[in-house]
Amino acid sequence: MDQAKKAFELMNHFGSKRLPFLFVIDFECRKPVVLPLEEAGKEGIFFDFRGQTNAGPSFSAPADSLIFEKYPILFSDYLKAFEPVMAGLQSGNSYLLNLTFPTPVKINRTLSEIFFLSRAPYKLLFRDAFTVFSPECFVRINNGIISSFPMKGTIDAGMPGADRLLLEDAKEIAEHHTIVDLIRNDLSMVAEAVKVKRFRYLEEIRTNHRHLLQASSEITGRLPVDWASQVGNILKALLPAGSISGAPKKKTLEIIRRAEPDERGYYTGICGIFDGHGLDSAVIIRFIENSPGGKLFRSGGGITINSNPESEYRELIDKIYVPFV
Repeated sequence: MDQAKKAFELMNHFGSKRLPFLFVIDFECRKPVVLPLEEAGKEGIFFDFRGQTNAGPSFSAPADSLIFEKYPILFSDYLKAFEPVMAGLQSGNSYLLNLTFPTPVKINRTLSEIFFLSRAPYKLLFRDAFTVFSPECFVRINNGIISSFPMKGTIDAGMPGADRLLLEDAKEIAEHHTIVDLIRNDLSMVAEAVKVKRFRYLEEIRTNHRHLLQASSEITGRLPVDWASQVGNILKALLPAGSISGAPKKKTLEIIRRAEPDERGYYTGICGIFDGHGLDSAVIIRFIENSPGGKLFRSGGGITINSNPESEYRELIDKIYVPFV
């Protein structure tokens, strides 16, 4: 039995017994981790998901000033990946594709310090391998209602009229419609009465060097009464997260594998907890990992047929930040 099948079956087992567990699923579902919630800390995995945490109290920031430098891919190299992606879009093999890259960063904070100092709804410290400070929920289940909150569209909040610019941007509107349709279809595979409860509302994200506005929507559906015993099957059906892969998923994933320079690993996977009653989870974005050559920050953005490469390149760079204030 492969690791992914074991992981999802273990989720079903824990869910049927109402036993709390933590899960961390990589983008390709090759190295999924599923643990009883009480064992996560012993394995060096710490989380803080909207106030539910095993990490204990945070600590004060180090006295020395923050150093945060980023060394993104050259625009000419970005174009080498962007052009085949655009060709795939123009041929109709994809309507929306999330193109991502690793960026070397220099920061005088450890992964543990970044985890504790970051302000984000979903935070994860995975051993000494990577840390996550994600603003994006994957799915949330409460009282049998499953909800998803896809985020698509980012702008510097300091720009004059930023909210209007984002909400009226034709490319961003088309991209958001596409991802909402995809998530609505995904939820319809596992739930009934699926509906878009809120469409394109704005949220502010505070970072170490600027504030960002991001557009989100809320989509909900009603799960079967015995959903907990099928929680692994539910998550499996919804993966990979549409907001950071694209649509349609199968063909889009093929283009991603050809265009991106390396495998994503846990970046753009999902992480979350089942507490015995409900489930909360996040998309693994805003991601810093330790690598043999130093720290890497992975980021990207959604590409549509109307995308401008300069704007998409700038968005990739704007998303490289730490949410310290």
